[in-house]
Amino acid sequence: MEQNESKERMFVYKNGATYFSKRTERRILFIFTVVMLCWGIAEGMKEYLG
Repeated sequence: MEQNESKERMFVYKNGATYFSKRTERRILFIFTVVMLCWGIAEGMKEYLG
């Protein structure tokens, strides 16, 4: 039995533009959100302690 599994790429470069899959976009935005949260906590602690 032949299976046609099309693996979705993380991003595609087409016509001079880069397109991300929905999963990749969500992952990147989640990582940026966590980084900004950590940065905010660090700045808050710096203001509080010092």
